[in-house]
Amino acid sequence: MNADKPVYVSAEGLKKLESELEELRTSKRAEVAERIHNAMEFGDFSENSELEQAKNDQAFLEGRIQSLEQMLKKAIVIDQNGSHDRVEVGSTVVVETEGEKTEYQIVGSAEAAPAEGRISNESPVGKALMGHRSGEVVKLSVPAGTVEMKIVGVS
Repeated sequence: MNADKPVYVSAEGLKKLESELEELRTSKRAEVAERIHNAMEFGDFSENSELEQAKNDQAFLEGRIQSLEQMLKKAIVIDQNGSHDRVEVGSTVVVETEGEKTEYQIVGSAEAAPAEGRISNESPVGKALMGHRSGEVVKLSVPAGTVEMKIVGVS
């Protein structure tokens, strides 16, 4: 994660990140600590797979906590209710490609879920659309060539 790069999130996304961090800091840390404690009671540490797994889980947990803390420090809440005449983070964009219309919501990478129509502003499609207006045609280079997307609407 780039130390200087902002993390764009919706107000709802910010609450989810804060909630996840709180759960990890409290209940999940306690669960892992208890598992480590219980595994240590078995004695022989050299072949204690339960202890090894609990320590691996603890390392993963602490890494996720650190990642969430950094994301929240750099979080910028996006305005999803304003009027958008250009594609920006928070916009909903309808594009037409080869006669087929697709709707995308442009979000920060922390909330991207392409299967649900939420694409990151850092994704190839998101980058290509950023800054353009309704009616413009955007060209996107893909391995198979170039795809043209006409922006039908921005909101």
